[in-house]
Amino acid sequence: MRRSLFATSFVAVVVSSLAVLAHFSEAKPLSGALGELVEGNRRFVGGHFEHARIDKVRRDELAKGQHPFAVVVGCSDSRVPPELVFDQGLGDLFVVRVAGNVIDDASLGSIEYAVEHLGASLVIVLGHERCGAVKAALDGAGLPGHIGAIGAALSPAIAEAKSQPSTDPLDAAVRANVRRIVKQLSNAEPILTHALHADEIAVIGARYDLDTGEVEFFPEAAEAHAEHDAPAPTGAKQAAHAKH
Repeated sequence: MRRSLFATSFVAVVVSSLAVLAHFSEAKPLSGALGELVEGNRRFVGGHFEHARIDKVRRDELAKGQHPFAVVVGCSDSRVPPELVFDQGLGDLFVVRVAGNVIDDASLGSIEYAVEHLGASLVIVLGHERCGAVKAALDGAGLPGHIGAIGAALSPAIAEAKSQPSTDPLDAAVRANVRRIVKQLSNAEPILTHALHADEIAVIGARYDLDTGEVEFFPEAAEAHAEHDAPAPTGAKQAAHAKH
C-alpha cells in the first residue's frame, strides 16, 4: 500500500513538472535539469541515495571551476537542505538560503550571478511545510531585532493568504510566498528577464513536505514571467557580462 501511494504521488509530481516544461519552446535542457531534480527527490524519499559526485575526482574537477545546472532559492530551515532533498553532488546546485526564502538585493545578485556567469538553466523557489518564519509573520507578533526584516518581507504574502478562505492558513501563506518570489524573480531586470524572454531559464515554484520528503512543483509557475504585479527588489541592476 505504501509503495502504491508513493508511486501515485510521484506520478503527480512528474505530471506537474511536465506541465511546467510545456510552456518553454526549448524544453530539452530545462527538462534535463528539472527531471534530474524530480528523480533526485524520488531517490531521497525512497532512501536510495546515489551520493554521486562527492569524491576526490569531483573535488579536483570543481577546483578548476563550477557549472551548477540549477539554482535553489530556499529557506534556512535545517530540515530542508536542497543538496540532500534532491540527492545532488558537489557543484550541482547553486543554493541561496534565507529564513522564509525571501529575497533582497544581495540574494538576487547571487541568483543573477549563477544564471549569467555560471550558466544555470533552472531557478527553483523552494518553500516548505510548516515554515517557522512564515508562521511567525502570520501570527503577527512583534519580531525582535533583524528578524523583523524577514517578517516585513513576508507581509505581502501573508496579506494575500489572509484575503482568501483556507482550511490551512499557514500552508496557504507558504504557497503564496513562493509564488510571489517567483514573480519577483521573473520581473528582475535586466538579467533574469532577458534570460526568461530568451527561454534560457525557467523560474519555478515548489513546496517541500516535511512529513513525506516529497517536493511538489507548481505548474502555474511557468506563466509567472509574463506577469508584472510583483516588482523585483530595487538597486540590484548590474551590467551584463560575458558568460564563462
